[in-house]
Amino acid sequence: MTHPGDRGVSGTPGAQHLDYRVAHLRDRLAGGPLGELGVRVEAHGDAVLVTGCVPSARCRDDIRRIVREELAGLVVHCDIMVTDASSPDHAEDLT
Repeated sequence: MTHPGDRGVSGTPGAQHLDYRVAHLRDRLAGGPLGELGVRVEAHGDAVLVTGCVPSARCRDDIRRIVREELAGLVVHCDIMVTDASSPDHAEDLT
């Protein structure tokens, strides 16, 4: 939920509120079972950018859910990629 004055340039009460919410999200992600993942959360103006790579679609979905809970009412851009670190199930054809 947004409040009047929540958005603003750095140093204003709105920007400080956004920084607090971003820091709280970072703490929540780091302290939970997803803490070892390389997910970054950055405030850019009045929007938040969430980036990183995760090992499964379930991890990505869990992170998105937590982000929605913590940053409700804010503009959030998620660029979280799922990487597959498993070994290949077939030989590569190099013709």
